[in-house]
Amino acid sequence: MTSATHKILLVEDNEMNRDMLSRRLVRKGYEIVVATDGQQAVEIAIAEVPHLILMDMSLPVIDGWEATERIKANAATASIPVIALTAHAMSGDRDKALAAGCDDYDTKPIELPRLLGKIRTLLGQAE
Repeated sequence: MTSATHKILLVEDNEMNRDMLSRRLVRKGYEIVVATDGQQAVEIAIAEVPHLILMDMSLPVIDGWEATERIKANAATASIPVIALTAHAMSGDRDKALAAGCDDYDTKPIELPRLLGKIRTLLGQAE
């Protein structure tokens, strides 16, 4: 469990993925804020200033690449760590995610222990 509640913005347009992941993260002690498209992600990141963002890359309105670039370009949200989540596990995707400003990268289907490790590392939490 986390000592102080960390707020995570979960950006996911697939309802089943969103519900499953948000429930699992809440059980681990995180506060979850949800966005279902890239434009909403940018707006919520500015309004809520979460501790971390889990960004699906295949999103409606604006995709995760563009949303991440906008979040990283805004002084108020630039320091928020972003983990790219993508089912497109192609060789260049990790580099593309990091180039867009993502701090880490994880593939779908989500392996929760692996993802939690990345979240803890970026939030500076002990195991």
